[in-house]
Amino acid sequence: MSEDTSNNEIGGIAADALRQFVDRIERLEDEKKGLSDDIKDVYGQAKSQGFDVKVLRKIISLRKKDRQEREEEEQILALYLAALGEA
Repeated sequence: MSEDTSNNEIGGIAADALRQFVDRIERLEDEKKGLSDDIKDVYGQAKSQGFDVKVLRKIISLRKKDRQEREEEEQILALYLAALGEA
């Protein structure tokens, strides 16, 4: 086995390409952790100013959905609550 083959392809796997994917994923995971820490800090700041973090998280969740999807969920929730005698 030549050195070129051992560095570039092992068992039919392109080692250089695999290494690049692994490195890229690791960098993105580091960035994701940094962003997660930043988001946690923002929620902490909001809480320190008297905002309800649980409600803020719900608002963020709702804003990710389109109006039709939100309305559909609300209708199903109302139906389930009615079935349980909660509404």
